[in-house]
Amino acid sequence: MNSTPPGHPGHHRSRPQPRRPARPPLSSELLAARTLEVPPSLPRIVVKSPTSHPFLYRKRLGDFDRTARHGDLVQLMLPSGESFGYGLFNPRAEIAVRVLSHGDAVPDEAWWADRIRSAVELRRTVLNLDDTTNAFRVIHAESDGLPGLVADRLGPVLSIEVFSLAMYQRAEAIAGLLAKELGTEQTIIQTAPQTLELEGFAAEPKWLTPPAKRLEIQEFGTRFAIDFSAGHKTGFFCDQRDNRRRLAEFCQGAEVLDLCCYTGGFSVQAARLGKASSVTGVDLDEQAIEIAKKNANLNQTRVRFVHADAFNYLRDMLRAERQFDVVVLDPPKLIRTRSEQEEGRRKYYDFNRLAMQLVRPGGLLLTCSCSGLMSQELFLRTVSSAVPGNRRGQILFRTSAGPDHPVATDCWETDYLKAFWVRVL
Repeated sequence: MNSTPPGHPGHHRSRPQPRRPARPPLSSELLAARTLEVPPSLPRIVVKSPTSHPFLYRKRLGDFDRTARHGDLVQLMLPSGESFGYGLFNPRAEIAVRVLSHGDAVPDEAWWADRIRSAVELRRTVLNLDDTTNAFRVIHAESDGLPGLVADRLGPVLSIEVFSLAMYQRAEAIAGLLAKELGTEQTIIQTAPQTLELEGFAAEPKWLTPPAKRLEIQEFGTRFAIDFSAGHKTGFFCDQRDNRRRLAEFCQGAEVLDLCCYTGGFSVQAARLGKASSVTGVDLDEQAIEIAKKNANLNQTRVRFVHADAFNYLRDMLRAERQFDVVVLDPPKLIRTRSEQEEGRRKYYDFNRLAMQLVRPGGLLLTCSCSGLMSQELFLRTVSSAVPGNRRGQILFRTSAGPDHPVATDCWETDYLKAFWVRVL
């Protein structure tokens, strides 16, 4: 699939400005916490156009029980009267039902506990992530069978981000099960960007425990500070962890430029693990740059951080005829809606065109896109066409998010992050 539907965690690495909703937000009583118990009777909704995808848009639905309220667990029926499954309902959302289970499998408390236990087992037993980091994605929404919610373990903190009203209502109950499995001490629940527009509700970040005053996590022995008051998404971009380590393999003695560096993940790993001779990180977010400087100091690495617009910085370096051995380009989401697709594609083209000119002959460009509306094929065509006429490009690898962000076979939108490793000759 080439698109990321609204309210999907593929949007989580963006920094969007939500549009003004057409209707007022839902009343506060509809945001009240719910348990994971199954009510004695469930509203029924007819699915007139069934699909294996976990999202059911309004146009796929037929008759539904008028007693169904925002966030309710509902039973899904086929027109034949056969049970299709169970899901979470929001009549305000374009994705009106997020399917939890098919057939007769009722998502009771034991069902939720089993899904959560399976997700934790993947990260801790199968992937053995505790051996290399204490920061990883532990629930990846549809990929873990829990559509509308992502959760990261950040050291002692469980950081939850919700994309649907129903999951917001159940987030505290889910947090309790997750904290028990992980042994985390603190929990924060946040809403994703655009939930007001897409799901009809808004809520401030909520700590279920006293807030974390100072938090550090580590990956491959490198320390990073987390600041929830300034951070985007769930506090740290765990999805690039393996790409940060791989980049370090190309940085020995190299001059490295990290564009849109955020809090310095690639920059610090290039300096500490990669032993780069020099590293420059650039970002327009002043708060992120301050955290990046702190991260460099935590690891006793020398990184030069610049508070600047990456486009302008690239043009300045080009005019100065400056080049680097390794360039990282990891911008925030440039395409948020279908109407922005062409403009966003041009931005990716311009970014890559400029960045490639700053790579020394034989050097490396790591270029990334977290826009779900840009397919792997379109990103490949865009990057390939951006190679200057007097240069040649060789794509060495095509990678994505780490395996703690698995791709659901029934929801390809979970494969949102694209990373191309381009040798520029």
